[in-house]
Amino acid sequence: MTLTQPTVSLIRAESYDLGELRRSLEVLLEPLGGIAAFVKPGDRVLLKPNLLTGARPAKECVTRPEIVYCVAQMVQSAGGKPFLGDGPAFGSAAGVARANGYTPLIEELGLPIVEFHGQRYETVSQDFNHLLLCKEAMDADVVINLPKVKSHVQLTLTMGVKNLFGCVPGKMKAWWHMEAGKNRDRFGMMLVETARAIAPDLTILDGIVGHEGNGPSGGEPRPLGVLGAASNVFALDRAMVDILQADPETIPTIVASQRLGVCPDLEAMYFPHLHPSELQIADWRLPESLVPIDFGMPRVVKSTFKHLYIRFIKEPIAAYGGTRSVSR
Repeated sequence: MTLTQPTVSLIRAESYDLGELRRSLEVLLEPLGGIAAFVKPGDRVLLKPNLLTGARPAKECVTRPEIVYCVAQMVQSAGGKPFLGDGPAFGSAAGVARANGYTPLIEELGLPIVEFHGQRYETVSQDFNHLLLCKEAMDADVVINLPKVKSHVQLTLTMGVKNLFGCVPGKMKAWWHMEAGKNRDRFGMMLVETARAIAPDLTILDGIVGHEGNGPSGGEPRPLGVLGAASNVFALDRAMVDILQADPETIPTIVASQRLGVCPDLEAMYFPHLHPSELQIADWRLPESLVPIDFGMPRVVKSTFKHLYIRFIKEPIAAYGGTRSVSR
């Protein structure tokens, strides 16, 4: 497969202050043609953040709501109709968003939150043609992927490609860990094929503050001061790996994307602002040790019931104010 030279925009950004962040995003997207290069008037635009969990709201486990707010504003300014969607492994998108402080900003913009449900789509690979992807993402006119930079105890790092696994409905993720997780290469290939099927139009990577150590949720916040954007999610991930000075061979999504020919070498990318070498972090903490990707059947059943418990019992109680009366 021959790739055209992808443009990967990388800038320094230190603040989530809304005014400063909006200016940073405009600078970031300018070499890509600005938001208007991706969004036309009337387009239904999915904003796909990383809404992993509501359990650790101060630990930078999810995409910051300020990122979503500013991007949604930009989409609206271009005449698009943004909506927020994700399929958290545990709970609902609305519940996780609420726990992480999204509510005031999304209410101000009137931004709908859509829960992802499964729909069968054939991917480009016959090996994964039974993969269930959400209809909400596949039917959107534009997909803007908004991942968070995090270490990951199963995959070393999680960035743009892994974030698109959120388009697999919550309880189905555990089944895919069981089906493909026995082999790291196969699991990485599944994630890449998922990303290829969804084909995000634009990925904006939240690296202002990342999550290092035993991520995706068990680590700690780490200021990085980086924003990245590209229409090629695979190229953006590869550039970020260089910034963190991680070994690409230890990251299944990078290995698979290079094997499939969808990820170019750094030398084949165009960096209009900063090169990854100008942003490198010398001491980013990766996981202390990697844990198996595979979920055995007992863990799949446990994960499924946990998802259902959080979504249909715990989150409704929390939304109601912490208590719920029962009619007798």
